[in-house]
Amino acid sequence: MRKHIFNAGPCKLPDRTLENTSKAILEHLNTGQSVMELSHRGKDFQAVIDEAEALFKELLKIPENYSVLFLGGGASLQFCMIPYNFLKKKAFYLNTGTWATKALKEAQLWGEVIEVSSKDKEFTYIPKGFNVPKDVDYVHITTNNTIKGTEILEDWDFGVPLIADMSSDMMSRPVDVSKYAMIYGGAQKNIGPAGVTFVIINNDFMNNNIADRTIPTMLKYNTHTEEGSMFNTPPCINIFAVKETLLWVKEMGGVEAMDKLADQRANFLYNAIDSSKMFRGTVNKEDRSRMNICFVMHDQYKELEADFIKFASERNCVGIKGHRSVGGCRASTYNACTMEDVKVLVNAMEEFEKMKA
Repeated sequence: MRKHIFNAGPCKLPDRTLENTSKAILEHLNTGQSVMELSHRGKDFQAVIDEAEALFKELLKIPENYSVLFLGGGASLQFCMIPYNFLKKKAFYLNTGTWATKALKEAQLWGEVIEVSSKDKEFTYIPKGFNVPKDVDYVHITTNNTIKGTEILEDWDFGVPLIADMSSDMMSRPVDVSKYAMIYGGAQKNIGPAGVTFVIINNDFMNNNIADRTIPTMLKYNTHTEEGSMFNTPPCINIFAVKETLLWVKEMGGVEAMDKLADQRANFLYNAIDSSKMFRGTVNKEDRSRMNICFVMHDQYKELEADFIKFASERNCVGIKGHRSVGGCRASTYNACTMEDVKVLVNAMEEFEKMKA
């Protein structure tokens, strides 16, 4: 029986992705080879990566002067590569949580970092009304905070190059890619399995803003754009799964449909939390994430938290325990999460509350 999966990452994947990837592991089309055995230089795998790239461009309406890359190392490697390549003197980092903090720490190795942060209230809101100096090399934001549960749902314009980590909300809404110098993220939060990182980068920004330092070949972005993500052997099976997930997104109606579904799931669960006597949300309502819905029990019920998580798991809801650094509960409602999944979780919450409150 398929579980109701709320894991923060690796995420729930569409049935199409699981079924077609499992078939391709045994044999890809009629090649007599597993997709894991194909030469990454051969025409059969080239067709896979070309389709994945084309789907990215189609679904997000990516302008012509952008490249799409599939790399290894996760978003965490990008935390280092970005300042290594583009931080000449000074960068601006919006610090909205754990992953933004890690990105900022890497940038501080290469130059001055101006920080605006929401850590004064434990990252439970998105800072607003801040000023960005016009002389920074770039602005870095993390659009979704998987651990604390906040999200930026608009495409900002600061008049300087904008770089965004969209690991956990990529393909959940339409994005005006033209407003970004670069978008990147690990696939495992929303569009595929762990092991492949997507990068969408403006070619003019990439070629004209490189810092004056010696950068190892593997850590240069133009190394990978020039080789079409094939400078070294890419994570082939992961890219195949991403391709299948993007085909599913297209079949479902594209990112516009994903946007509507994200609203429906999040609104249903947040309404249940807000109307509960036992549970409460943890972040500013206006900044709530649609991808990672964080909630805790009111103080008088705090000792029942572990019991509730066990109760929900007995109803096949898995992955709702909050991150080890914050506790509480967290339901990650990524693209493949269904309304049925959310309704089962809400029913468990309501049933538990009737029993214990």
